[in-house]
Amino acid sequence: VQLVESGGGLVQPGGSLRLSCAASGSIFSINVMGWYHQAPGKERELVADISSGGTTNYAESVKGRFTISRDNAKKTVFLQMNSLKPEDTAVYYCYALIRTSPITPSHNYWGQGTQVTVSS
Repeated sequence: VQLVESGGGLVQPGGSLRLSCAASGSIFSINVMGWYHQAPGKERELVADISSGGTTNYAESVKGRFTISRDNAKKTVFLQMNSLKPEDTAVYYCYALIRTSPITPSHNYWGQGTQVTVSS
């Protein structure tokens, strides 16, 4: 199983970026998909996640600015980030809770991370 992220980069404060993360490999089902971020010297923190049924959950710091969505057919999760602030600067990691067969328990898989830098 592999998660591949794209869409990071450098943006000015107030700007927008859209992150994507596609899962591939031997996948039976995907439950939760989401995003964490990790700033230098800080712990990895949840940004947002979304269930297979579409229920979303956001960190307080991004509510009203970020929107998470997913395309179940394409096994892809998206993070639309608007009104970006310098404090949003971090490496953003995609994760997914995946079952690889009907008889195996779910396991968390992680992407390699994509850098988001918000600076003028």
